[in-house]
Amino acid sequence: MSAPAEALPAGGAVEAGDGPWRLALRTLLARPTAVFGAVVLVLVAMLAVPFLILAIALAAFLGPSLGNAMIAIGITATPIFVRLARGQVLAARAEDWVEAARAVGNPPARILLRHILPNILPPVMVQATLAVAAAIIAEASLSFLGLGQQPPAPSWGSMLNAAQRFLTQAPWMAIFPGLAIFLTVLAFNLFGDGLRDALDPKK
Repeated sequence: MSAPAEALPAGGAVEAGDGPWRLALRTLLARPTAVFGAVVLVLVAMLAVPFLILAIALAAFLGPSLGNAMIAIGITATPIFVRLARGQVLAARAEDWVEAARAVGNPPARILLRHILPNILPPVMVQATLAVAAAIIAEASLSFLGLGQQPPAPSWGSMLNAAQRFLTQAPWMAIFPGLAIFLTVLAFNLFGDGLRDALDPKK
């Protein structure tokens, strides 16, 4: 859930500005040795790796705990929000109302916060809702592998891990945690679809 807060400044600040500030940022991004250029290269590389595999690698590097699993999932999900926010900002910058706001003398920060940001929030909110479902599956997978929540603290993934030894004697030990994961993920996906339809300006 923290990924949209990280994505909006990273994806939006670069493209919403104008004048020398925008030129300076683009110059930094054009140099691989610059800080922002390195960040962009890291994000592009992260997008090339499957979400769950990268989360497992980060969780294994940080150590097995729920906090480290949450950090790994958040870092892994961030590039998706950065790309979405940047694409939305690029589309919004080409609109006439942004040009009108710039023509009347609004500074870049005001244009970003008062005009662009409210218009790009709906798709980011929808993506955040859908990302919650992916995060639930990722956390369950990490806990199943012993990289997430540690026993005796409860976790659906660790419950499934413990239940695999008793599938023939007590199959309900695996059925109910799996069913809980399925229903929760389904609920968030349906909620995200409904929120997307509700926020769609074409409907």
